[in-house]
Amino acid sequence: MIKAIFFDIDGTLVSFSTHQIPESARQALFALRQKGIRLFIATGRAPCNLSILKKCIELDFDGYVMMNGQYCLAGNTVIREAHLPDEAIRQVIPYLERENIACNFVDLNTVLLNLVNDDVRRLAALLKLPGPESRLGDLGYVLTHPIYQLSAYIPEEREEALLAHLPGCKSARWHESFTDIIPAEGGKPRGMDAMLAHFGLTLEESMAFGDGGNDLDMLAHAFIGVAMGNAGDKTKAAADYVTDDVDHDGILNALTHFGIL
Repeated sequence: MIKAIFFDIDGTLVSFSTHQIPESARQALFALRQKGIRLFIATGRAPCNLSILKKCIELDFDGYVMMNGQYCLAGNTVIREAHLPDEAIRQVIPYLERENIACNFVDLNTVLLNLVNDDVRRLAALLKLPGPESRLGDLGYVLTHPIYQLSAYIPEEREEALLAHLPGCKSARWHESFTDIIPAEGGKPRGMDAMLAHFGLTLEESMAFGDGGNDLDMLAHAFIGVAMGNAGDKTKAAADYVTDDVDHDGILNALTHFGIL
């Protein structure tokens, strides 16, 4: 029996077109809560970028797997925490400057950006983030504070060259214009496992919904992995089931298909 469900935000719970949670998904979340099923967020977003979720629904999730598993919170309890290797940060900064690559540096309270270009502006509009110019800052900050995740604005074909300057790291791409960089041993599955253990649940009692490349491992890891209809082919291939897209009742339809609602 499914007792815990993990939801990605962008493109899964929240529509890219309306920037809202579809009404069918809203009602499904409340119905799941009434049944006593634990509800978790599993997102690439940082704690400081969860405002879109709070605007969309008045529901306190049981736990939040954030920054692709790098910071996991249940109530006020930190369940898992891991930041990028300090050496990786030191090595990548000169490379970013030399190649003129825009990159977000993410800690618990700040998203610092080294430069603004058209890709940065497009993504900020897509995700309803504050104006990117407000995030510009001195990279000296990132050398003295733990950085949990990078978001580098490069196409997939440039990932290998970037990772050569990021020892101990890997890519968790979910958008064609940029990729999240996390520790090599990180990822949403690590956050899932930490949450399940904290609540005394097993992997066999878990379900996960996602649409992006950074959800692929999570969907393969969960007992039931559901890819949204708007997911890419690789993500769909990793899932146990492909539902309708976020704007056509995908979450509710999958929950109905598996008899959970």
